[in-house]
Amino acid sequence: MLVAICVASYCRPEGLKRLLDGLNQLNFRKCETPEIQVIVVDNDANGSAKAVCNNQLSQFKWSLQYSIQTTRGISFARNHAIALALSISNHVDFIAFIDDDEVPEQSWLDELLSTQKTYQADVVTGPVIPQFIKSDVPNWVVKGKFFEPKRYPTGHILKTAFTNNVLIRTQVIRQLDTIFDESFALTGGEDSHFFMRLYRSGHKFVWTDEAIVTEYVPQSRTNVKWVLERGYLGWSLHSYCERQLYPSINVVAVRIIKGIALITQGLCLIFPSLFLGEHALVKALLHIYRGVGTLAGILGIRYEAYKVTHGV
Repeated sequence: MLVAICVASYCRPEGLKRLLDGLNQLNFRKCETPEIQVIVVDNDANGSAKAVCNNQLSQFKWSLQYSIQTTRGISFARNHAIALALSISNHVDFIAFIDDDEVPEQSWLDELLSTQKTYQADVVTGPVIPQFIKSDVPNWVVKGKFFEPKRYPTGHILKTAFTNNVLIRTQVIRQLDTIFDESFALTGGEDSHFFMRLYRSGHKFVWTDEAIVTEYVPQSRTNVKWVLERGYLGWSLHSYCERQLYPSINVVAVRIIKGIALITQGLCLIFPSLFLGEHALVKALLHIYRGVGTLAGILGIRYEAYKVTHGV
């Protein structure tokens, strides 16, 4: 069995080193140890990830391939990674994605592969657990659980997935003319669009709660502005994707009603939140931002989150 682990990286050398160190510790107890090809695509034209990859070569127990994608944008980087993976061999069985600010548990890939085999899934995904880089995290962040993922029992059927922790059957990818839509290169949401298309085509998505990766959350994200903007961005992109893929009046009407309902709920929660604490106020505002984002997506409005120079 051959598995290609794809990583799109942009100006995160410390995070990439943590990730590669973690991938080097992968072990297998439920499945036979597969052949593994780790592919790092550097979306920085200056090659900021090259030294990190070169320093790993002497001790890395898997095959490691480094490549630069100079065209800026997350879709271009991920499409380049898949193209490299498929060029390795006609016998690549699975492609996994993980982000360059994450570290997998040692059993991560073993759990993904085991669940895939058990449920004969086309896509398997698992939880991304936050690890705050700075210890002095504001109390409202912890109390409000703004970075905590939704979790499900292993085997739970899903309708979507994301590229921060996922295993995809390669056969599914080979059937597609377009993988990650490049119109999402600077906005993000290319993975939502990709997985929504797969689900619409009838492919099976399964959750595995034991395939855990840890995301290192920088201090720059533990503030109200980032949390609210992220809420707006995520919900606007989801609506935009639905508008593209399900352009019926009924779907548009449901999203409009949901957007208005979220805004109304948030406005109603603002007054009581003043007595419940800052986390409750941020949750009320987050409802409003998500509602506005939902309406913006339906209207075709997108924000180019990756136009600003920062890590992908």
